[in-house]
Amino acid sequence: MKKILMKGNEALAEGALLAGCHAFFGYPITPSSEIAEYMARKMPKLGRTFLQAESELAAINMVYGASAAGKRVMTASSGPGISLKQEGISFLAEAELPSLIVNISRGGPGLGGIQPAQSDYFQATRGGGHGDYRIIVLAPSGVQEMMDFAIKAFALADHYRIPVMIMAEGTLGQMMEPIVLREPITDMPDKPWATTGCYGRKPNIVNTLHLSPEFLEERNQHLHQKYQLIKKQEAKAETFMVEDADLVMVAFGLMSRIVKRSVMEARKQGFKVGLIRPVTLWPFPEKVFQEAAKHASQFFAVEISMGQMVEDIRLAINDRVPVRFYGRIGMIPNPEEITSQIIKAAQEEGGE
Repeated sequence: MKKILMKGNEALAEGALLAGCHAFFGYPITPSSEIAEYMARKMPKLGRTFLQAESELAAINMVYGASAAGKRVMTASSGPGISLKQEGISFLAEAELPSLIVNISRGGPGLGGIQPAQSDYFQATRGGGHGDYRIIVLAPSGVQEMMDFAIKAFALADHYRIPVMIMAEGTLGQMMEPIVLREPITDMPDKPWATTGCYGRKPNIVNTLHLSPEFLEERNQHLHQKYQLIKKQEAKAETFMVEDADLVMVAFGLMSRIVKRSVMEARKQGFKVGLIRPVTLWPFPEKVFQEAAKHASQFFAVEISMGQMVEDIRLAINDRVPVRFYGRIGMIPNPEEITSQIIKAAQEEGGE
């Protein structure tokens, strides 16, 4: 099987093109800029639309318009840019307009820095916009998944008529790995709801303004029921040596690869350690944690943040066992550093 070497950001962009992305609207910000650069080179040659908007606000509203017309469409940014897009994301969610939103995360708060971070977890999983809405959030751990998740994201977005976010660390966006190119998607779903002209049928209307309180409540109940279905069907996690683990490590994205190596080293030293890697940050894979909590004596989250995922772990297991945390900001912990933290936690729990 032939492999090629690609940067994470470029692999994601290529995956979007393979998925049939018809339009890209964005505004450059490091460390996501290579996505826009790749699309600017490729899309005109394919007869598709690339446009650098005058602002993040303009870009997300262009996404709204193109999606309403039935096109597969995306935007990409980083934390501060995603913050500016939040009103538009809320509009997309209410109008049930499928789209791909990419966040190649950088450190914060504020402008922060371009160093690696996972501190946009709350922003992604809670939604920074207004109202009762959710979006699906995928967290790739390697360059191959950057491509594969872009293809998957468009499929999920169209199936559920929902915005889907891919959130990856800036380091993953910049690193290069060998990947297998996927085949182009040619079977596109029908979109009878799209505003493509109404000759021979009733007109379609895309709208988020509902002045009737009864209809507003009906819309929110409809969205809530959809979110419950997504939670039931789409929550995904990868597990590693969890079956007999006393100590269950938890990490997502690029961090999960480093923690996995530390788990293997701790196992060599006789400690019963496993790893849960949430693949979907929303919906959070609660059932996997609930099963592990039946035998685990503690969970241990490792993040490139101050511990934003800890809250979801505790909610998933209903605080049945303790949840530890270790994290860095702007720096990725190395395997030796994490292994020492694992052994320390295991020894303290065992009373050694």
